Amino acid sequence: MAQVGRPGMSETQKDEVWRRWRTGASLSDIGRAVGKFPASIFGLLRLYGGITPLARHRAVRALTLAEREEISRGLAAGSSLRQIARALHRAPSTISREVARNTRSQTYRAIRANEHAWDRARRPKLSRLALNRKLRYIVASKLALDWSPEQIAGWLKRAYPDEVSLHVSHETIYRSLFIQTRGVLKKELQKHLRTQRVFRQSRHSNIRGLRRGQIIDGVSIAHRAPEIEDRAIPGHWEGDLIAGRGNTHIATLVERHSRFTMLVKVSGKDTKTVVTALSTQVRKLPDQLRQSLTWDRGMELADHKAFTLATDTQVYFCDPRSPWQRGTNENTNRLLRQYFPRGTDLSIHSQPELNRVAHKLNQRPRKILGYETPADRLLASVASTG
Repeated sequence: MAQVGRPGMSETQKDEVWRRWRTGASLSDIGRAVGKFPASIFGLLRLYGGITPLARHRAVRALTLAEREEISRGLAAGSSLRQIARALHRAPSTISREVARNTRSQTYRAIRANEHAWDRARRPKLSRLALNRKLRYIVASKLALDWSPEQIAGWLKRAYPDEVSLHVSHETIYRSLFIQTRGVLKKELQKHLRTQRVFRQSRHSNIRGLRRGQIIDGVSIAHRAPEIEDRAIPGHWEGDLIAGRGNTHIATLVERHSRFTMLVKVSGKDTKTVVTALSTQVRKLPDQLRQSLTWDRGMELADHKAFTLATDTQVYFCDPRSPWQRGTNENTNRLLRQYFPRGTDLSIHSQPELNRVAHKLNQRPRKILGYETPADRLLASVASTG
């Protein structure tokens, strides 16, 4: 069967690409997940304008591969088209058209015929924009005036309330712009869109389309208890991601009372990957050290409810653009650059390697702790509260 998109990408890989794209994963994260270069992921997304293609299904009355194999065997055995039609409970005209359409060099091959039929069925139904020249002209002229597709769709209904043929949804306009195989609207019109993206990124299907800071049901740092603020008891953490070359990251967790550090390997920045990795590491801590986690407004912790459910740890979020609210974590991240310089690939470090770096950091005496080490301070505080 002919493949659509970059060569060598299986249907399973394509399904995974679209699933991760809808969750807001980056091209690099998706590429690592399916074993492809980001350029290959970009090629597939652009082919469909960033819009997940509808799942294809064979028509109920269409000939199946098994039926085509019966036709091939019948022809090889010298059966007439009517005899083959009776055996398959099909109309003779159906078999006649099938054989005439898919016979090459006086030979009918079932697999080849099935592939050709699947490819012919790919032809999309023409959109209203493609069928209506006047509508197409109006839409193109308004796009050239920097109108958004949503503005155009709303204005058309207001300007032509009784001419349904001149009504079109904003999604149809976007599809016609971003899926150039439709050949309806010129690609040059994309530059008039506010975002000037090369393909569609729906606010409803892509969490990166949300304004940074819109964490659903996130609890503000303003609601943290006083004992968390004054670092009186252990078990309250601050967390963040440090970034490296090629969109690689390491998750960092610092305990506020002792400055004890944990490093977590993450294979991507999407919320499912980060939450799963953090949950695995945090569950290794004793219950008394799993009180709370304060994070910034990054969408990598958008699924904070899953983290809380898995670890019984309350999550608090900082105010937008306020990194100083997790100052302990920010200071620790600067110390970590000794081991993970900026611009280096962070994906090469295994979890055991990260554990060794964290151990070194936790064995360093800290001035703020009276030159006690974070490891010793944490151990003492756990013993006193245990």
